[in-house]
Amino acid sequence: MPALEMAQETGKLIAWLKKEGEPVAKGEPLLEIETDKAVMEIESPGDGVLGGIKAAAGAEIPVGQTIAWILAPGEKPPTQEARAESGRRIESAAATASSGVTTAPASAAGSLARISPKARRLAKEQGVDLAGIRGSGPEGEILASDILAVAQAKSATPPNPLSAIARLMAERTTQSWTSIPHFFVTRQADAGPLNEAREQWAAATEKAQGIRATHSDLLVMLLGRVLKRHPRLNSSWTGEGIRANSEVNIGLAIAVEDGVVAPVIHHADHLSVSEVATQRRELSERARAGKLHPQDLAGGTFTISNLGMFNVDAFSAIIIPPQAAILAVGRIADRVVAREGKPVVRPTISLTLSVDHRVADGAKAARFLDDLVQALQTPDQWFEGC
Repeated sequence: MPALEMAQETGKLIAWLKKEGEPVAKGEPLLEIETDKAVMEIESPGDGVLGGIKAAAGAEIPVGQTIAWILAPGEKPPTQEARAESGRRIESAAATASSGVTTAPASAAGSLARISPKARRLAKEQGVDLAGIRGSGPEGEILASDILAVAQAKSATPPNPLSAIARLMAERTTQSWTSIPHFFVTRQADAGPLNEAREQWAAATEKAQGIRATHSDLLVMLLGRVLKRHPRLNSSWTGEGIRANSEVNIGLAIAVEDGVVAPVIHHADHLSVSEVATQRRELSERARAGKLHPQDLAGGTFTISNLGMFNVDAFSAIIIPPQAAILAVGRIADRVVAREGKPVVRPTISLTLSVDHRVADGAKAARFLDDLVQALQTPDQWFEGC
């Protein structure tokens, strides 16, 4: 079982993509593993034949434990007694009410148990079996409150177990919100030039590569270049101080079935619009299919979360540690704004920057956001040579 993340102790085997005895080539998809981040395809480490499979789909396996061998043709897997897995027996107990209701063997309750007339009527209405109930009244008398408590316990809906992605999302957002001193800077910008640039580049990328560039693609490209001018917003808090990141790698938050993942577009400050669009489509497809690779989620230095396609006007996002900032993008909508002292209707976009106050102060965040807004007003100047 490979270790795909720091501090990972186990991995869940989702599926084998090859069968026992089938040939495999180095780099060919071999199996799917679920970690705390996502379901990932694991490639074969070498050429050979898959043999001696020791783990089935659904198994939770400690990191480092052998799950199969890649063998030479004709080679047999080592004879080795499979290590017994230490299991945890989970037993369920009947829910008991805080009023003191307990259950007892039928022989202890029996038909001679005392019960109030109201309790008997309620038991019939609620479908509660009186056998095994020990009442909380004098001498064990079953009261109406006892019946109601048992009926409520029976009807209680157990909590739905979280998937690995949803569980990690809950843990990391809680950790981030409670440990990082967030502050927020918000701007509205005229999106007219961005709309025009998007139409221009959408037509160009569709003609060249069959991919229509989106607003997110243009924003990623602009952000990459603006971040290069504001390295503090592209830094990380290490616990001991601020670490400047040498690369600009922008995570793009993507909604999946049971949460959100943020695959990373690496070296965003050097990519053209078409290159960003190509990577974004590939990452989105893999994310929604649950087939992200480990490198897809590694190395992010800044994240953008765009909810404009869901008609959200504006929102604040939670920083993804150890990054120092995240940009929340709302929808582009026509709004009344002032132009030369007169009201006009213009397409506008809302941008909210969440910042780790340990890494950057309000002035640095404001200057960064101001440069980003200026880039939105003159996108063609930033796309020259792309």
